[in-house]
This record gives sequence, C-alpha cells and structure tokens, in this order.
Amino acid sequence: MIIGAMIIAPLMLPIRGLAFGALQGDILLFRQGITSVGIGTLLALAIACFLGLIVGLPDYGSEVLARSEPTLLDLGIAVAAGAISAYAKTETKISGSLAGTAIAVALMPPICVIGLGLAKANFALSLGATLLYLTNLLGITLSCMVTFLAAGYTSMSQARRPIVSTLVLTAILVIPLGVSFARLVRQTQLEASLRRALLNRTVTFQRLQLFRSSTNWLVNPPEVRLSVRANDPVTPRQVKLLEEFVEREMGQPFTLIFEVGQVEEVKSSEP
Repeated sequence: MIIGAMIIAPLMLPIRGLAFGALQGDILLFRQGITSVGIGTLLALAIACFLGLIVGLPDYGSEVLARSEPTLLDLGIAVAAGAISAYAKTETKISGSLAGTAIAVALMPPICVIGLGLAKANFALSLGATLLYLTNLLGITLSCMVTFLAAGYTSMSQARRPIVSTLVLTAILVIPLGVSFARLVRQTQLEASLRRALLNRTVTFQRLQLFRSSTNWLVNPPEVRLSVRANDPVTPRQVKLLEEFVEREMGQPFTLIFEVGQVEEVKSSEP
C-alpha cells in the first residue's frame, strides 16, 4: 500500500492546488483543492478501516504504532516534503515521482493508521495518527506556499495573509509535538541509561541480554517494561538495585518490570 501510494501520490496535486489557490486568492481552486483532499482522505481512511476489519490482525507492528506518536521531527519531514513537491512543480527538470514519493510518505501512512485504529476501536492510536496527519498536511501546505512565493508566482503582500494563517494553525500543533519530542528524548536517555547499567556497570546482569524496552509515561512513577533473555533468574533485589541506579541517572523514579526468557545452554556429551 505504501509503495503504491509513493507511485500514485493521490493527495499531491490537491495540496499544491489549495496552497496555490490560497496564495492567488483563487477561491474556486482553493475549494477544489480542499474538496479533493477531503474526499481522498476519507476514501483512504475507509479502505484502511475496511481492510482492518476484514483481516482482523490481533496486534499491529512497530511501523503502525510509530505513526501514533508524532514529534517535531515529523513536522520537519513534512516541511521538506512540501518544499520538494512545490519545487518539482516550478522546475520541470525535476521528476514528479520524487515529489510524489515525499508526499505519499508524509500523508498516506498516518491516514491508514487512523483507519486501522478505528477498525480495532483503538481511539488513542487513531488520535495520535490524526495529529500526525494534520501536522504533515499543514507543514506541506506551508512549505508549498513559501516555495511558490520564492519562485515569484505571487507577491508578498498578497501571500502574507494565507501564509500567516497557515503559520498560526501550524504553531498550535507545535505544543503537543514539542511534548512528544521531549518525551522521545527522555525515552532515549532512559534506554541509554538502562543499557549502560545492564552492559557495563553491574555485575549482577552480566549474563543478561536486553532485546527491547517500552515505557508507560501515563502512570506515576513511569513503568518501564524490559524484555530480556537470561541464563539465570532475575531477582527482586537485582530489579531494586537497577531502579535505584536509573533514578540516580535520570533524576526521577521508575518502576522496572522484567519480562524474562530463560536460556538453557545445551552441549553435546563428551566421548
């Protein structure tokens, strides 16, 4: 689905149309762009929701879940994608497929995740993907406007109002995106501290291998689930020592929950 969207890029032309219509004050073009984006979004959402209901996957993978936690990095990607699209329109030597790929990567995946979340009644997943979609839509539209202005398609006096309006709408989204970005940085620091503790600074965890970790920041203190593989059982005393180490490193307490897979070493019998 994602590869097909990269080739077709159904929302590329409507977004450029509404951005150009807003700059030029062309109400008809602007309305056509808005209508096309809306219909295209609803169609993609309905198809994704239908497929989610038909297939009925018990759990979604990391690619789906990753699009429910947008950050400021996603806004930067959207701005870059919009600039590529607009520049490809103004410069005929640039391949249109390049812009199509950029737009499809930024817009179609979150729409599909919204539909998949609705199929499982996972509204938190759909809400996060909706925030990512709106972020990408506004970021792409804003950068298209700026690129068209820089290319000389309109004057600054005419473009000021639509650009400022789009900037204000985008700025509203910066608050939740900034919170998510700060949480992402915090999560990265936490994972680094855990790996340092497990690999370098503790004797008790020498024969333990960490596969993945996830943090629930909605509880107090935050809960960290660690999926590990160990030769020996992990004791509550070891978990307590690691919690104290992480609290010193991070400056706040965490509740650590180990999911341990036991490893048994088997060798062939000696002759």
